[in-house]
Amino acid sequence: MKVLVTGGTGVVGRATIAGLLEQGHTIRLLSRNADEDAPEWVDQVEFWPASISDGAALRGCAEGCDLVIHVAGVMEESPPDVTYESVNVEGTRLIVREAERCKVGRFIYISSLGAEAGTSPYHRSKRRAEEVVRGFAGGWIILRPGNVYGPGDEVISRLLTMVRSLPVIPVLGTGDDQFQPVWVEDLAAAIVDAVRRTDLHGRTLDLAGEEKISLNEMVDALGEITGRTPTRVPIPSFLASAGISLAGLVGVKVPVTESQLTMLAEGSVIRTPGTNALTSVFRIKPTPLDSGLRKLADGMPEQTPDQGVGMLKRKRFWLEIVGSPLTPQELFARFRVRFAELAPASMNLRAEPGTPSMLDLGTTITMALPVRGNVQVRVEKLTSNEAVLVTVAGHPLAGAIRFLSEQISDRIRFQVQIYDRPANLADWVVMRTVGEGIQASSWEELLEAIVPESGGAAVSPIKHEEESLTEDRALLVEAWLKDLITERKRGSQTRKSTFHVTPQTDQASFS
Repeated sequence: MKVLVTGGTGVVGRATIAGLLEQGHTIRLLSRNADEDAPEWVDQVEFWPASISDGAALRGCAEGCDLVIHVAGVMEESPPDVTYESVNVEGTRLIVREAERCKVGRFIYISSLGAEAGTSPYHRSKRRAEEVVRGFAGGWIILRPGNVYGPGDEVISRLLTMVRSLPVIPVLGTGDDQFQPVWVEDLAAAIVDAVRRTDLHGRTLDLAGEEKISLNEMVDALGEITGRTPTRVPIPSFLASAGISLAGLVGVKVPVTESQLTMLAEGSVIRTPGTNALTSVFRIKPTPLDSGLRKLADGMPEQTPDQGVGMLKRKRFWLEIVGSPLTPQELFARFRVRFAELAPASMNLRAEPGTPSMLDLGTTITMALPVRGNVQVRVEKLTSNEAVLVTVAGHPLAGAIRFLSEQISDRIRFQVQIYDRPANLADWVVMRTVGEGIQASSWEELLEAIVPESGGAAVSPIKHEEESLTEDRALLVEAWLKDLITERKRGSQTRKSTFHVTPQTDQASFS
């Protein structure tokens, strides 16, 4: 079946497309920057870059499709261009009309739990969009999920980042309102099943996990997973807007806005027993909340240099070793396995219970940094003598770390290369004052530990250099890292990067 998915680069859309591809469906993805935001699907998915609220750009998007899954929508407005009215309501109207014009027979709309009776502007917009969908000329299904959580979602992922990395968490309101989250893969499984089933036409179905929880309880749960207990500071409702705006100025994303609090309070739970369609209709056993949160903790999205602020810096620390009985590859193999033991105590690679500490492709490494809390990096490339790790959401830096062990004449050169810029304005202040000094001493300690591991001796003290990259070189670094991430996601060991000449040039210039 050929399926048009709108908004397929978000949390729900990505999981849905992955499920549809597994079932052998043909996908056309409609999103504003579809081809740029989902490069890992370049050979599997047809892209249609367009805004859901641009009728002219939408024309033809549903041609040849059997079904439309309409996921695109906004939870937060950014007037004047992005509003509930222009995206959630009119965008739905435009895609319904286009589906009818193209004679698409079926339409699945992803609404929101609480849309039926909610009074918030968001819920009112979803309710109006549902009315539009019910007028669709073919078979329609409306799915109303509870608060969907998965890597990069707008509420629980943000809250996880704050629990991990901040000493203090702002809590808007009382934090006691209950909501009923659903793990994104469970929702995606239901959507994929709805594609198969024509017996559900004309039905509006509520879906959620089995457990209800409040924001305060969620902070407790995330604290247990991460081993952290940040102080909570209540923010009165009359100060909420000012507090959120101030946090936004320095790049700190508050996990729940004032409007989202209203959404949670007015109907984000299934109140009638037996009406959870996830279990009663789709026969899906919901992922237990603790299991889902642990999956989330290991699956947060990468934070590449283009997401940071200020100049992109390139730093390099290296030493040369003679007299080692090991080859560069053998030394690197020991380093990869004993990464946690060789890393300085200040990095604490066992910060979160049960998390991996050995460098394996795709592994997410969690560490505790002084002042900053728990942060993560992910192994995007791994060979016999090289590893490239990219920072993950919540890290004070946006960038990458490259470890390289190589033969230079009669000696082994082991080096650490860093490409980074601060993640936001607050982190810029910290990094440019005390953070860079701590970072430098950490990498020097790591290199010092490599020498006895090698069985040889250092030729000279550790060397260090750094530079601010030009805009052109910064763009090349960003392209290189995004390519690594894409290839790792595709499960390919072959990297098609145009940046590969730069690390080689760097190596040559250092010899």
